[in-house]
Amino acid sequence: MTFPMTRRSFLTSTAMAAMSVAATRLYAQAADSNLTSLTLRQASDLLRKKSVTSVALTQACLARIEKLQPALNAFITVTAEHALAQAREMDAEIKAGKWRGPLHGVPIALKDNIDTAGIRTSAASALFAERIPTEDAEVTRRLNTAGAVLLGKLNMDEFAAGGTSTSTYFGAVHNPWALDRTAAGSSGGSGAAVAAELCYGALGTDTGGSIRGPASFCSIVGFKPTYGRSSIRGIIPLSWSLDHVGPMCRTVEDAAILLQSIAGYDAQDSTTVDVPVPDFIAGMKASVAGLRLGLPRIQYFEKLDPEVAAAMQAALAVLSKLTASTREVTLPPTGTIYTALGGAETYAYHAAMFAKTPQLYQATLRRRLEAAAKVSTADYILLRREVEHLRHTVGSVFSQVDLLITPMSKRPPRTLDEIAKLMQSTTPSSPELNNSNPFNIFGLPAISIPCGFTKNGLPIGLQISGPHWAEARVLALAAAYEQATEWHKRRPPLKLQ
Repeated sequence: MTFPMTRRSFLTSTAMAAMSVAATRLYAQAADSNLTSLTLRQASDLLRKKSVTSVALTQACLARIEKLQPALNAFITVTAEHALAQAREMDAEIKAGKWRGPLHGVPIALKDNIDTAGIRTSAASALFAERIPTEDAEVTRRLNTAGAVLLGKLNMDEFAAGGTSTSTYFGAVHNPWALDRTAAGSSGGSGAAVAAELCYGALGTDTGGSIRGPASFCSIVGFKPTYGRSSIRGIIPLSWSLDHVGPMCRTVEDAAILLQSIAGYDAQDSTTVDVPVPDFIAGMKASVAGLRLGLPRIQYFEKLDPEVAAAMQAALAVLSKLTASTREVTLPPTGTIYTALGGAETYAYHAAMFAKTPQLYQATLRRRLEAAAKVSTADYILLRREVEHLRHTVGSVFSQVDLLITPMSKRPPRTLDEIAKLMQSTTPSSPELNNSNPFNIFGLPAISIPCGFTKNGLPIGLQISGPHWAEARVLALAAAYEQATEWHKRRPPLKLQ
């Protein structure tokens, strides 16, 4: 059984209100063990050693969700009974000597635009508020095969069209580091849930920075792989040309584990490419001493918040000691491709529904669709041609360097009040995505990892990107930086009350 919520009940009660008193007490007891503070890898190792059960891990996560959901609003649907049934099945398999791999019995959660058969997938929209898919998305199927336990579906910007996780039928997501701040978006619920230890990992989607933005603002790891590395079949689209799916976790190793399980060719998805999938976990351990780093200062390092600039300078000092060299490079400009192409493809998906029931869309997306309807067929064809050209030629920058380094966001998280004012604009934008959306256009793998905090304790993220299909190289540098610093060990100042 799942626990879907109407908008009214969602806004006035916690996600776990329907649970029995006995179950709630059981979850509360489990939470006392601090099991939720484990990394995905640590939880997996304990499961394999039979030192902990999947049921215990699931109960601990459910207890923490019950306590923190009212403050964070990270979940749209909590699948408590479904998760416990899965956990019992995974425990039985472990007891019988069957081991599916590092996700076996580990509780995770999915962004609510990723289809789950028999479980509501709403894309945070009134339009799909009661939508129940009959089939799993391909990545959901792969996670099920790997033995992951599904805790529920995570809040997001409506149809993934935004960078703040405030334009949602189910109410804004709150940043666990400062509840009055945005968690970024559109995978804000995924970022908040992972940072607040409500799950051991999550999947997000990324069309212009929607994995990496929340990772940066919530001080976790978020990885957008190469375009075509993982199937997007069964994921409600924002822009077929720019959509990616990827892991959001508390460590680089955890992200590598989760990516390993979803990567690979899908013959039924024309966006995927049939290339070998390497061992990301082994590749993550490769030496980075010989790597040459590129800094695209034009555009990406301009107009930085002073505290972001200081954190970047400190991060570059660490990276320079880990690698061989650093030099400035220039990336090709992407102009208005993201807004125009992405908008046109969004409109193509929504045109019939929008014409019939425009009132069911949030105001921000309504304005976006109205603007996108004006993109001509000729303009769209030229935009697609330019994307293909950029993806074909951007690799030339890697003749000089091995990886690229940029700030993830140019500023710390804004307050929700600031965001509300920005969204009143007739042409609302997501400035948090300015440093990330070019990499969706290029189709390059890019990761955001924690690299500091402001004096007020707001997270700052570092972005590392590499050539097409070089996820292992990106992971290796991210892991080396993570090991050389302490930022990933800090946790939000949340308390169970």
